[in-house]
Amino acid sequence: LNVGCVPSKAIIRAARAAHDARTAGGYGIHVGAIEVDFAAAMARMRALRAGIAPHDSAARLTSLGIDVFLGEARFVGREVVEVAGQRLRFARAVIATGARAAAPAVPGLAEAGYLTNATVFALTARPGRLVIIGGGPIGCELAQAFRRLGSEVVLVDRGETLLARDDPDASAIVRARLLAEGVELVLGAEIRRVEPDRTLVVDRGRGEERVRADQILVAAGRTPNVDGLGLAAAGIIAGAHGIEVDDHLRTANRRVFAAGDVASRFQFTHVADAMARIVLQNALVFGRKRVSALTIPWCTYTDPEVAHVGISATDAAKRADLVTLTVPLAEVDRAVLDGETDGFARVHCDRKGRILGATLVARHAGETIGELALAMTHGLSLGALASTIQPYPTQAEAVRKLGDAYQRTRLTPRVQRVLGWLMRRRR
Repeated sequence: LNVGCVPSKAIIRAARAAHDARTAGGYGIHVGAIEVDFAAAMARMRALRAGIAPHDSAARLTSLGIDVFLGEARFVGREVVEVAGQRLRFARAVIATGARAAAPAVPGLAEAGYLTNATVFALTARPGRLVIIGGGPIGCELAQAFRRLGSEVVLVDRGETLLARDDPDASAIVRARLLAEGVELVLGAEIRRVEPDRTLVVDRGRGEERVRADQILVAAGRTPNVDGLGLAAAGIIAGAHGIEVDDHLRTANRRVFAAGDVASRFQFTHVADAMARIVLQNALVFGRKRVSALTIPWCTYTDPEVAHVGISATDAAKRADLVTLTVPLAEVDRAVLDGETDGFARVHCDRKGRILGATLVARHAGETIGELALAMTHGLSLGALASTIQPYPTQAEAVRKLGDAYQRTRLTPRVQRVLGWLMRRRR
């Protein structure tokens, strides 16, 4: 709500409006010079955030009969939490303290000052030159958004590719789009130091280079919030990746559970929600729900978006028993009409058509990936998707085309011979 999905998507939407206006000529629509009012875009974001805020407010929880205690909380025993000077004894507890932006250990960075996802949305003036450290989802999303809003943007990452967890073809499309829109990429770069004037000194293996910045945004991963919780007093174990939990989300203390970014390698709001539901069932009504049973989709909200569910392309390539099917958006009529052919729909399935993983790259991929996640959750095959009617023309038709592509793999030479014989018999 405050520093994550909600404000970032509001800014991304404003940035997309600016981009659409600039590129409207390709659709026969001619407009004058585009002027971005950065302060107004940020004010819109804050107003929308304030409108959504009551859903997650302490006042709403109180109105539902929940006792809310505000303050720093810590365990002082296996069954006791202390907060704001009060001791609360519990039968069950859940740790849901989330995570925060991780800052790399770069000399001079802290002294020079930097933004994170917790502070960047407080800006009221557009940075003239924004350097982003990190080529993951947050870095790529905000690099594109700030560039479209008029900032010069440089994205620095120690890896050679963007979105390293995603399908390499998807990563290549995002990289090409960022470059085409004027984002400067400094990849394979070690940051040696940051000077007081916010100049980054980087090394890409050919000597030191200087990258000037007016503002630095750190988007280099997340650190679970476990400090100061008194975990040892409650017999709870935590490591570098957060609270250690079993498949039922129970900690080493059987009375205490953990959910969300503090206990998951999938640091997404929708995953935290799903984990919270598991905790409620397992802690309160003797449930035996397992987190490993979840089918988890995710989406990076660049333009085009990159949405994924299930096994990765890298893992799929190692398995001889799987089939990978791809439908380029250039073969989807609505994508052609929209001028949005940069992308594809791809599935990894077994010989029986069961979907084990999928990647969509399209402007609204996040709106479509749920159909494939639903199919995976309930064991539906690509054959079922082939028989599902999609409205025409929509970009979601790419999903049906994947089903059709699977059906064609079943047309083996033997099946073709049998069908040929049947057709000849009917003449």
